[in-house]
Amino acid sequence: MEILSLFTQNLLSPPILFFALGILAGFLRSDLDVPDQISRYLSIYLMMAIGFKGGVAIAETPSFDFQIVATICAGLATGFTQPFLGYLLLKWTTKLDRATAAAIAAHYGSISMVTFVTAVSFLETNSVIYAGYIVAVLALMEAPAILTGLFIAHRAVPETITAGKQATPRLSREIFTNGAILLLTGSFLIGWATGTSGLEKMHGFLVEPFNGILALFLLDMGLVVSRQLHQLKEFTVRLAAFGIYMPLIGAAVGLSLSKLIGLDTGTGTLFTVLIASASYIAVTAAMRLALPQAKVAIYLPMSLAITFPFNIIVGIPLYFSIAEKWLN
Repeated sequence: MEILSLFTQNLLSPPILFFALGILAGFLRSDLDVPDQISRYLSIYLMMAIGFKGGVAIAETPSFDFQIVATICAGLATGFTQPFLGYLLLKWTTKLDRATAAAIAAHYGSISMVTFVTAVSFLETNSVIYAGYIVAVLALMEAPAILTGLFIAHRAVPETITAGKQATPRLSREIFTNGAILLLTGSFLIGWATGTSGLEKMHGFLVEPFNGILALFLLDMGLVVSRQLHQLKEFTVRLAAFGIYMPLIGAAVGLSLSKLIGLDTGTGTLFTVLIASASYIAVTAAMRLALPQAKVAIYLPMSLAITFPFNIIVGIPLYFSIAEKWLN
């Protein structure tokens, strides 16, 4: 499939157009708004749907083979190591304080659920199959980056150690009882346990409305992104550039690992999207708790207002196009 055709198809898909509408509404200072409770419901639905369908898919997998184990191990390894690379690049190219650089690096070692869900929708629109176990990789990749980010910060800024010790019990709870991860993992296990018969019973709720709810959720995300854009005026060119080239580096790593493991085009695309994306929910909450001296006005807009739109609009079709040629 031609790359230009993929970009056009992605840009003209209803979810992406609603995302653009949200950004436009924000620029125009419209009173368009998605209430917090509805936004929360949309998030819950998407995590439940993607987790459940992933569990069903893995229930149909005969056994855990080398490929599954290798993909999970590769996901964990990149979650632990990618923040180190991000931190070094930030220290070489910017004048950020060490705590903020560590917080940014943690975001770029973790994953974006919404980017992943959008990539799933993109693949399903193009009738591209993927392995359900990739959802398990998604669920496991959040915590390693947080732990590495804290390690970097505590080594680089000794005064954070005391604060880190005080925050450790709360941070542990934040990581291991995080609602998004808990719901995603629980839905995955339920889908795995109930299999195809369970999906048939949930089809009218978890399958048919999926794209419509994703479109509404991305409308809300467009509004959120537009509210963060004003903070970009504080960014240097090098800092803003990091928000573009870091996901491209992640994509190169993801595609290389996918080739090495032997993943198919769909699974390899999703694995690449996971490594190329940046968190702006769970990691942000953890960094605000453990590294209060890090600058939220820098690390949140970077992942949400630069990397997220880049991956949604450009990254997904680009990564798929390369995977289609590289992994076949």
